[in-house]
Amino acid sequence: MRSKLFVPGGRPELFAKALAGAADALSLDLEDSVLDTMKAQARALVAAFVASDEAREAAKLIIVRVNSPDGEYFEDDIRAVARDGLGLLNLPKIETAAALRQAVQAIEAAEQENGVATPIRLLVNIETPRALAHAAAIAVADPRVAGLQLGLGDLFEPHGIDRADRANVHAAMFTMRMAAAGAGIFAVDGAFADIDDTEGFMAEAGMARRLGFIGKSCIHPRQIALAHAVFAPSPEELAMARRVVAAAREASETGRGAFTVDGRMIDLPFLKRAQAIVATAR
Repeated sequence: MRSKLFVPGGRPELFAKALAGAADALSLDLEDSVLDTMKAQARALVAAFVASDEAREAAKLIIVRVNSPDGEYFEDDIRAVARDGLGLLNLPKIETAAALRQAVQAIEAAEQENGVATPIRLLVNIETPRALAHAAAIAVADPRVAGLQLGLGDLFEPHGIDRADRANVHAAMFTMRMAAAGAGIFAVDGAFADIDDTEGFMAEAGMARRLGFIGKSCIHPRQIALAHAVFAPSPEELAMARRVVAAAREASETGRGAFTVDGRMIDLPFLKRAQAIVATAR
């Protein structure tokens, strides 16, 4: 998931266009992009799209960001979209492991009501200071949690934290990435609001990639190609990774537990990284 494109849930004219676009994943939004007066209509539109043959057969990960679990729209949202075929359910404003487990109880009830066969995986937003402080506990709170997503706008803006200072961004990214790594789940970067600031987008995405994030959220189709460029392995990285994977295969076949590639001793962490790079290239 190098790129995840946000699509406003109240804009059905964008659904098919986004589905035909280049993003690896689509995130249909029922939260911030939808006015309160439009929540019910957007919910119905998104539910119908997620259940459509076009969405089910598309080679894209389909995600729905619902409204906050402590708000009035959450239960209606999950009853509408918690269906077989939904790729990930994106939960905003989760601040503690207890809050996550409480939300899961409501999701389980909606799944049972809708006859969902396989529990829906969760992408949990880390977007408040309290959430960042509890990110490691949130990440392991339930086996449904597939990944964490960083939300720097909500995390920084209300508290006067300068996002232009890369040290601030790195600190938040590193903390969340370690929480995800400890749980064995993925981390994905949040959105970058200035659509015209290509340099800023790529700098922030590049930092995320170097920290092991799998991709970045996009709020405009123009950002998709930028995300793909940043999160694609370089030819040198890919060539090295392929040599490591090939050497590991040969070592296994000859009963050797340790081996070197280009003078470097390779153990399991290096092999896992190489395998991930090769998988991304595919």
